[in-house]
Amino acid sequence: MPYTITITGLGYVGMSLAALLGRKNKVYALDVLPGKVDMVNKKISPIEDEDMQKYLSDNELDLTATTDPETAYKNADFIVIATPTDYDPVSNCFDTSSVESVIESVHRNNPGAVVVIKSTVPVGFTVGAREKYGANILFSPEFLREGQALHDNLYPSRIIVGRPENDESAEAAARVFAGLLADGALKKDIPTFFMGLAEAEAVKLFANTYLALRVSYFNELDTFAEIHGLDARDIIEGVCLDPRIGSHYNNPSFGYGGYCLPKDTKQLLANYKDVPENLIGAIVEANRTRKDFIAERIIEKNPDVVGIYRLTMKTGSDNFRHSSVQGVMKRLKAKGIKVVVYEPSLKEETFFRSDVIRDLPAFKAESDIIVANRYHEELADSAEKVYTRDLWGND
Repeated sequence: MPYTITITGLGYVGMSLAALLGRKNKVYALDVLPGKVDMVNKKISPIEDEDMQKYLSDNELDLTATTDPETAYKNADFIVIATPTDYDPVSNCFDTSSVESVIESVHRNNPGAVVVIKSTVPVGFTVGAREKYGANILFSPEFLREGQALHDNLYPSRIIVGRPENDESAEAAARVFAGLLADGALKKDIPTFFMGLAEAEAVKLFANTYLALRVSYFNELDTFAEIHGLDARDIIEGVCLDPRIGSHYNNPSFGYGGYCLPKDTKQLLANYKDVPENLIGAIVEANRTRKDFIAERIIEKNPDVVGIYRLTMKTGSDNFRHSSVQGVMKRLKAKGIKVVVYEPSLKEETFFRSDVIRDLPAFKAESDIIVANRYHEELADSAEKVYTRDLWGND
């Protein structure tokens, strides 16, 4: 049976869910930006995703984007919240105001709807929201890679839905929602888990913190190799041939970045306030240390002008948020080094007061050193200038 589903927020999470669910259900996509709404209604993807545009063009989706909450909410069976929750260093917690604003709006427009939070929140948030608003609220973590969000929804590693225990209505709603996700996917026999609300919230934070740990581990291995003049690639390949370790997610970088890992590791550390720990805090600190080290290695070369090749966090992504190369860039500028940026997707003439150069040959000519978190063949003619720790040319 098709359902009416509203998705709030047209970022990676929201847009990929809208596309996934719009094939077999009536979906409204709500966003505050009219430009995004217009693009979706014209079947143009508002996000950089290698599969999204083709999927929108090739499939008949019952998908309507709008900026009007009343239109989006009034007939919805499920309302999925996929709004951003940035980490606030002052409060030492996620800023969940956008999530709460949606819940309040739903309460006014359609109090009978089931609300599913997909935004990442602190452990314990959803239980508190249910108590505060008296609403039927579930939590379902997402596990998506930027630039491959639709693929990861079509072929999910698992489906998890958190619901209060001993609540028959919430249990039934959780199973229906999990079924909608599975029905929209192309992968069959998807591992599906139903658990408590706080447990589901914790899965998201611990999963991303483990990924950050793995990134930090191989970055620190690479730091050791570079300082001692060793071949990092040989060491990593030898280590990763152990089947208990594996060869995935092992390519050194300037640090973990993007939208999720930096904020989720900090939030998990904040949740450890009254719990003994050593490792979680070390993961957060290791990322700062890595960026310090990378910046120091570049400074040692005494460049007058450093060129930053691409700001994006991942290949195939248009997201600059908290990309590790920005941390390196800020450290260089703090030392008085001139920094220029090559980022074709930027429309602005400057980025954090650094000139944006869109002509690649001109960028290469002006740069004494070209700093690339991820190497690309278009840099081959200037290889002697390039500083990167990328060993395999992947994320």
